[in-house]
Amino acid sequence: MRYKDRKLHEEKVFKDPVHSYVHVRDQVIWDLISTREFQRLRRIRQLGTTFLVFHGAEHTRFNHSLGVYELMRRLVDDHFKGRAEWDDSERLVVLCAALLHDLGHGPFSHAFENVFQLDHEFYTREILLGDTEVNAVLRKVSDDFPLKVSQVIEKTYENKLVVSLISSQMDVDRMDYLQRDAFYTGVTYGHFDLERILRVIRPAKEQAVMKYSGMHAVEDYIMSRYQMYLQVYFHPVSRSAEAILNHILQRAKHLYMTDYAFDIEPRPFVPFFKNDITLQDYVALDESILLTYFQLWMNEKDDVLRDLCTRFVNRRLFKYSNLNSDEDMERYVKLQILFAKAGIDPLYYLVSDTTSDDFYKASAQNPIMMLMPDGSLQELSTVSPIVEAVIGKLKPDRKIYYPLDVVEAIEDDALRNEILTLLRRK
Repeated sequence: MRYKDRKLHEEKVFKDPVHSYVHVRDQVIWDLISTREFQRLRRIRQLGTTFLVFHGAEHTRFNHSLGVYELMRRLVDDHFKGRAEWDDSERLVVLCAALLHDLGHGPFSHAFENVFQLDHEFYTREILLGDTEVNAVLRKVSDDFPLKVSQVIEKTYENKLVVSLISSQMDVDRMDYLQRDAFYTGVTYGHFDLERILRVIRPAKEQAVMKYSGMHAVEDYIMSRYQMYLQVYFHPVSRSAEAILNHILQRAKHLYMTDYAFDIEPRPFVPFFKNDITLQDYVALDESILLTYFQLWMNEKDDVLRDLCTRFVNRRLFKYSNLNSDEDMERYVKLQILFAKAGIDPLYYLVSDTTSDDFYKASAQNPIMMLMPDGSLQELSTVSPIVEAVIGKLKPDRKIYYPLDVVEAIEDDALRNEILTLLRRK
């Protein structure tokens, strides 16, 4: 039997708190899960610094990736198989893409990427196509199979339906992370009727579509995204922690590049500081290494690095104020000047941050299409008053973050009061 068709002698299952069980029957999937690169995802949190806000949010990219694979398996094996619009020869490539779609995420994901100008999608491709255990497994299917999996994840694969299942505005990736993030953070508003959605989703030529009879389940999904962005993904305390994390890495890089003598050489970070990163360097780094160095740097000679690490490790985070108008931007510039005057480096201790995300884009490529009773397709917001009412309403949210304890310790009363007044202005 060819490797791609080989089944396990006995089905393997992972007990999962969101989907009950994750079922593995294909030898290829089992072998991929066992690779070094996939196991690394156990050491990368799904929600970055959010665990400092919602203490249950300790779940990992490993949890999520298994969940996305399981939803894809159920979709193609239980709901698409036998339908004329679905080509079952695409089954294995779409299962592998679902399992491996997050392979390239670095420690604390987006904060880490921002500091070192990295792209996790680039490293996902590098892991799939490079000298890795994952690539070795995929090549046992066929020489071009790693490239096919990469193309599905990159959204360049020729079968657009296959791409839409993993990358669209209603894909298995989003379906899993909304349910999983809601479960682990303990909130209720991220849940939606997943079972109903799986029952009413249909394959079509260009993308998966939803039967009109399931519109209320789709509306529930859209509202879940809307509420999760406001209440979890954009939570200001998590953003404060991410700002500190960002500045720890910036400070460490600055010190290294200016020949600062670290008490303990930060060897895992050197390739990133020098922008000379091999795939092996990237895969070797995970959150356990970052947190270890943060604890070590709590005893460094440099005041800024020591303080920032102490704040992150012991959750002594920055406070925040709104910054949502042109006048407020002038206030931010003035605060930078006053911070410097008070001896507080605004580069590390006064952070401006903006969040913005359209949780649903009706005008984007591959919007959610509803399969109407007469067989026509209509975009979701044109048939749902609820969705039409909320799209485009999520405005950018700008905030400034600062160490209130340091400001309150300024000895010059007039300067301290002027800064506090500006910080507290509504």
